[in-house]
Amino acid sequence: MKVRLTFTVNEEPVDILAEDYKTLLEVLREDLGLTGTKHGCELGECGACAVLVDGQPLLSCLMLALESEGATITTVEGLAADGRLHPLQECFADLGSAQCGYCTPGILITAKALLDHEPHPSRERICEALSGNLCRCTGYLQIVEAVEAAAKQTAGTPPEARR
Repeated sequence: MKVRLTFTVNEEPVDILAEDYKTLLEVLREDLGLTGTKHGCELGECGACAVLVDGQPLLSCLMLALESEGATITTVEGLAADGRLHPLQECFADLGSAQCGYCTPGILITAKALLDHEPHPSRERICEALSGNLCRCTGYLQIVEAVEAAAKQTAGTPPEARR
């Protein structure tokens, strides 16, 4: 059965009819064409499908789209603004933090949530925050270093201005 869903995605209002059984991941990718959010394990174990829902990182493969009614959702496509990459994206590119790149969108989203709530996280805290995001290529060191570099770049900037 189709249901009407209204929410905000990447600062744009969305009003869509979607099947009631679809996950948020499926609606984002299939109905809205936002394919940056990756379809990984479907079990909530890899973190590739992470999006921000009202500022909190959530696994979109485990959330029915119906549960996002009225929410504000940010996908990896929403990190860049005004033609400029988010500092996390810049640091990931500059420090070679992505190899195959499949895990990168979920890691970027999770790292953004961390930096929005903890502007100066320790290396241990970064590792803890990203522990639900699996990467099979990099060994994580470059990823952690990129988050540290982005934290330094954005220090003193309010979260809403870090877009």
